[in-house]
Amino acid sequence: MVTMTQVCAKEWASDGIRVNCIAPGLVRTELAEPLVKMVEKSGRYPNPLRRIGEPNEIAGIALYLASSAGGYATGQTFVVDGGELIYAPLDTVDQ
Repeated sequence: MVTMTQVCAKEWASDGIRVNCIAPGLVRTELAEPLVKMVEKSGRYPNPLRRIGEPNEIAGIALYLASSAGGYATGQTFVVDGGELIYAPLDTVDQ
């Protein structure tokens, strides 16, 4: 997805089309409900913020990218995961 975002951004930039990607972590949605329940029951959160993301937190970055404030962003992947990617496997041992 990252590479496709970059390729499309390059190809469509001359047409004034910006292409970006939002890479969310675990977010409280209907589709993720079983996983959210499992994580909350276990208390072992997959990120250092130790909580589940909310849909409005993903909507915020989408609104930014759709607005004139995000007009200079293209070909980027915006990771919104509560720090999940910075967690090492043993970071959750003491939870």
